[in-house]
Amino acid sequence: MRDPMLDRLADVMVRYACTVKKDDLVQINADPIAMPLIEALWEACLRLGANPMWNARAESLNELKLALASEEQLDYYSPIDLYAIENVDVVFSLWAEVNTKSLSTIDPKRTARAQAARKDFMRTFMKREAEGKLSWCGTLFPTPASAQDAEMSLRAYEKFVFEAGLLHLPDPVSEWRKIEQRQQGVCDYLSDKTELHFKAPATDSHDGTDLRVDVNPAKSTWINCAGTENFPDGEVFTGPQGVEGHVNYTFPAVYQGREVRGVRLAFKDGKVVDASARHNEEFLISMLDQDAGGRTMGEIAIGTNYAIKDFTRNTLFDEKIGGTFHAAVGAGYPESGNTNESGLHWDMVCDLRQGGTISADGEVFHEDGRFTRSGWPGND
Repeated sequence: MRDPMLDRLADVMVRYACTVKKDDLVQINADPIAMPLIEALWEACLRLGANPMWNARAESLNELKLALASEEQLDYYSPIDLYAIENVDVVFSLWAEVNTKSLSTIDPKRTARAQAARKDFMRTFMKREAEGKLSWCGTLFPTPASAQDAEMSLRAYEKFVFEAGLLHLPDPVSEWRKIEQRQQGVCDYLSDKTELHFKAPATDSHDGTDLRVDVNPAKSTWINCAGTENFPDGEVFTGPQGVEGHVNYTFPAVYQGREVRGVRLAFKDGKVVDASARHNEEFLISMLDQDAGGRTMGEIAIGTNYAIKDFTRNTLFDEKIGGTFHAAVGAGYPESGNTNESGLHWDMVCDLRQGGTISADGEVFHEDGRFTRSGWPGND
């Protein structure tokens, strides 16, 4: 018998996250291990008169390609996948990993080359999403592998995942709409600001963070993320127009199963001009150098989900931790005002809960991981 929490999750996904409609073509991307959630989504779509399709994925096949493919094969991207992203109405991506370290022995240069081949896909995906022609939401199906990364039992991890999505509450959709209202207060405040200044104190191991981000309202738009693209959610973000300074990421940066620790990025004119890491630095550099847009900041965001407190080595949750900010190198979201193109979009998270601040045009509005105004997330 299927866990009833999965049916609650599917209901929120089709009624709130993407608002699936009659006759919509709905693509479900998932590994077979997520079949219980695939079935729940499939049923929910059928009940709404939509037409679901399953795009089967398997991390073992991806590993084989990266290990064995020729350079020409690494440069190839399936026209079928391109056609699908040009024509589907809704995409649900279910992240369900059997082995989160399956790509850890792959040469980073090969991974970067395969990533660069996704550039046209990413351009089409982001353009259609910005135009309102495609709705998308990604969520996680709890697996033993993800639970182990989070250093939890599977039972404890499932509880963490479902409660982060507020699925344990009587009416999750109503709760997410309340969160959307609170986050809108932050977006409204930031909508006419021109510069954000992120600061975090130095420690014995790094020189802290001192980062200035141009968010000129003539070009940048603040986006309220309350469960309609990622689920669970909890962030506000915009597209940077320029970046100066440096950031030391307090949490490991995790991408494609690789954990890069002690990341320090220095920016000038919006681009990474110096990058280092204490562990897996070669992988970091390879990802940044995969294409012309890989070193450009494509997103700047503030985490607002105070139900998520601990680092779990899964970006879906970690970037939402209340009291953090994250920035993505690589592709930007056109609707946010950033049109940078890249096969990369890598979110890295910095903790502000121990002495950090965020200022907007010189005014501190976020201190020690908390917003300073009542009615905003975590302060309501």
